[in-house]
Amino acid sequence: MSSNKNLGIFNNLSNDIPASIVVFLVAVPLCLGIALASLPPEYIGPFLFSGVIAGIIGGIIVGSISGSPLGVSGPAAGLAVIVFSAIEDLGAFETFLLAVFIAGILQILLGFIRAGVIGLYFPSSVIKGMLAGIGIIIIKKEIPYALGSSNTDTFAEMFDSLSNGATLITIVSLAILILWEQPFMKKISIFKIIQGPLVVVLTGIGLGAYFASIDSLALGEGTFVAIPVLESFSEIKTLFTMPDFSQFGNTQVYVVAVTIAIVASLETLLCVEATDKLDPHKRITPTNRELVAQGAGNMVSGLIGGLPITQVIVRSSANIQSGGQTKMAAIIHGVLLLACALLIPSCLNMVPLASLAAILFVVGYKLAKPSLFASMYSKGMQMFVPFVVTILGIVFTDLLVGIGMGMVVAIVMSKWGNFSKPFTIEKVSGNIKISLSENVTFANKAGIQKVLNEAVPNSTVTVDGSASKNVHPDVIEIIDDYKSKALDKGVKVELVNLKV
Repeated sequence: MSSNKNLGIFNNLSNDIPASIVVFLVAVPLCLGIALASLPPEYIGPFLFSGVIAGIIGGIIVGSISGSPLGVSGPAAGLAVIVFSAIEDLGAFETFLLAVFIAGILQILLGFIRAGVIGLYFPSSVIKGMLAGIGIIIIKKEIPYALGSSNTDTFAEMFDSLSNGATLITIVSLAILILWEQPFMKKISIFKIIQGPLVVVLTGIGLGAYFASIDSLALGEGTFVAIPVLESFSEIKTLFTMPDFSQFGNTQVYVVAVTIAIVASLETLLCVEATDKLDPHKRITPTNRELVAQGAGNMVSGLIGGLPITQVIVRSSANIQSGGQTKMAAIIHGVLLLACALLIPSCLNMVPLASLAAILFVVGYKLAKPSLFASMYSKGMQMFVPFVVTILGIVFTDLLVGIGMGMVVAIVMSKWGNFSKPFTIEKVSGNIKISLSENVTFANKAGIQKVLNEAVPNSTVTVDGSASKNVHPDVIEIIDDYKSKALDKGVKVELVNLKV
C-alpha cells in the first residue's frame, strides 16, 4: 500500500493540474451531451447551459466538500431519463429545479442519518438492469439529433427528414470513438490526454463549418449547441435560472425529488466503490460525507439552473488515469469549466448536436452492451430474470416502476431459490454433509429424509444449520428421529448450529 503522508491537497499540484485539464476536456462534451439527452426538444435552446452549470458545481462545490480524493462529479447519464420525464410531467424547467433543490436536501439528510450503505440493499441485478435500461433509452432518444431530423414523431418520418450533413458527422464521430476504444490507441501516451470525445467535438466543429458551403450537406437551424453568449459581465445573471418556489405545495415535485435523491445516491455510491478500487493509494471514501457533498451540490445546482449531479465514473477514471492525486484535480476542472463558459461560449456554439449524439450513443452502448447481457445470463436465472424485468419495466413504463418490478422479481426468485433448493449435499469418502438454506419448510421433509437414508454404516452425517433462519419443526423432528436411530445403524450424526 502506498504511503498517504504526502497527499495533502496542495502538495500534489504538479500532478493534479495536468489531470484536471484532461478531466476538463472530457467533461465539456459530456456536460453538453448529458444536457442534450436530459432536456425535451423545446427546452434545449434556453437550458442547454444547465449541463455546464452542473459540471461547474460538481467540480467546485462537491469537490470541496467531498471526502473522495479522486472522484469527479457532474451531470450523469444515469439521471438523463429521469430529468427528461420529470420536466415533461412538471411542465416547467423552473418547477423541475425546485425538485432538484429538494433532492439535495434529502441527500444531506441521508448522509446525516448514515445511509451511506443504502446501495447494499439493492440487488446488483436490479442496479445493472437500471443502468442498461437507461442506456437503451439514451440511444433511442439521440437518434433524431444524430440524423439532424426535424421530425421526431415516427422513425419513418425521422428518416424522411434527415440531414445528410448531420448523419455524416455522426458516422465520422462514431468511427473516431470506436478507434479511440481500441487497445493499441490506449498504449499511445498522447491519446491518454487527448480523449475521443474531445476529438469528436473538434472534428464536428470543422465538418460543420466546411459543410456550410455545400447545400446538400449544410446543417440547418437548431442543429448546433446554443448556450448564452455574454456581451458584458453585467449579463452574467442571465445564465442562471431560479426554481419556482411557488410549487412547494405540488406533490408531484416531491415524487421527482425522491426519485432523483435515490437514483443519484445509488449512482454516486456505486461510482465511489469503483473509484476507491482504482485508487493506487487504496484510500476509502466516507460514503455518508459523500451523500452530504452531493446533496449540497444538488441544492446549489437547483438554485441556479443546473441539472442534478452525481459522482461520475467516466470523469473519475480519467482523473485516475491522468495521474490525479487529490480532490484539487476535481476542483480545478470545475474552475476551468467556469472559465470556458464565460470566455469562449461562441466556440461551444459551433459544436453540432450530431457530435454530442454520437458521444451519447457510445455512453448508452457501454451501459447496455451485449457482453453485460451475456454475463448476467451466465450467472443463472436468479440474476438474469430480475435484470431483464428491470430493463423492460424502465423502457416501457418509467424508471421507478422498472426498479420496483425488478426488486419484486428479485425477492420472489430469491425466496423461490431457497424453497426449491432448501439444502446442498456434499459426499466425501462415504460421509454426508447436509447444509440447510435460509428457509427450510415442511415440504422439504421428504428430500432430507431421502438423503439421510442414503448414509452407510460407519459413516458420519453432518447437518449444518449455520445459514438457516427458519427451519420448520417437521424438519427438526425427522432429523431428531434419525439421530436417535442412527447409532443402531452405525452412523454418527453431528449437528452444527442446529437445535433439535
